[in-house]
Amino acid sequence: MEDRVNFLQTLLDEPGPSGFEVRAARAWRQEAQGFADQVWADVQGNSFASVGHDRRPRVMLAGHMDEIGLQLTHVDENGFLYMEGIGGWDSQVLVGQRVRILGKDGDIPGVIGKKPIHLMKPEDRKKVSEIRDLWIDVGARSRDEVAEMGIRVGDPAVLGSGFLRLAGDRVASRAIDNRVGAFVVLEALRLLSEDPAPHAGAVAVATAQEEIGYSGGGARSSAFTLEPDVALVVDVTFASDVPDGSKKEVGEHELGGGPVLTRGSATHPLVMERLMETASQAEIPVSLHASPTATRTDADAIFLVRAGVPTGLVSIPNRYMHSPSEVVSLADLERAAQLLAAFVRGLESDVSFVQE
Repeated sequence: MEDRVNFLQTLLDEPGPSGFEVRAARAWRQEAQGFADQVWADVQGNSFASVGHDRRPRVMLAGHMDEIGLQLTHVDENGFLYMEGIGGWDSQVLVGQRVRILGKDGDIPGVIGKKPIHLMKPEDRKKVSEIRDLWIDVGARSRDEVAEMGIRVGDPAVLGSGFLRLAGDRVASRAIDNRVGAFVVLEALRLLSEDPAPHAGAVAVATAQEEIGYSGGGARSSAFTLEPDVALVVDVTFASDVPDGSKKEVGEHELGGGPVLTRGSATHPLVMERLMETASQAEIPVSLHASPTATRTDADAIFLVRAGVPTGLVSIPNRYMHSPSEVVSLADLERAAQLLAAFVRGLESDVSFVQE
């Protein structure tokens, strides 16, 4: 996995908030060109790469490309910018952060400001800062100067934090949710290009708009187009190996402990059993997660497409989700890619996921 870290860093450093994934998606497709049979994109913003596209069974490997971000809503006469969140933010995380505004002429740096604690009333100091109480300062002195910088209402922004190596094999970055999912499905496809499955074909999809995909996002439209026989979704889940980790709520998942397999209404029992058997045979450590209703991932959109798609969910333990410094283990990414590739190789030509 160490030789793949440069690509992972490139993918994480590129901005790609929901609805504005183009730069991150372009980097993903450029990497895929080196080994995939076909690489393409669609109008929704999804990116595709395939190995054995016309073979059956066809496996869809999906990881969403988008990240949470911000969108500019107003510029005042003094050049201060106001914003709303793209996706689910803890607004406390935003206070004092640096941002990159994706302007029409390039990225513009800024900082998020709020009233200093010294000037707050005592009762206000205990209140939670809402996004509407914050603003972005790009150093401009007027609305006209902001316009001259190429900034417009509706422009997206991401936080200014970048890729960071921590101790051991741990890395931190914004956009880990879920750029690492898009990374894993492409790595699985790379493994399949080097050691093809005897029967199945695979299509890796970097899906768009999962963080705001209330109607299914790009996962639904891409699954409708591909008509897969089975789908495996890769996302992140909560690592519980932190202070106050809620193991009773989210399960027992630690960084470096391997991928997490979700059992629940959106995941197909036969797919999940096969994933568990594959992990055991390949000696890949996994943990289990229960999700009795929605998984809140692309799996919720894919499994209902057309007449139904048997779907599995493989997740990466992630610390500090939806923050500028999410943390994962590189070993978990590598094992997840190996698990997906082994699952595809193990599919028989006449495999059926009908429960009888």
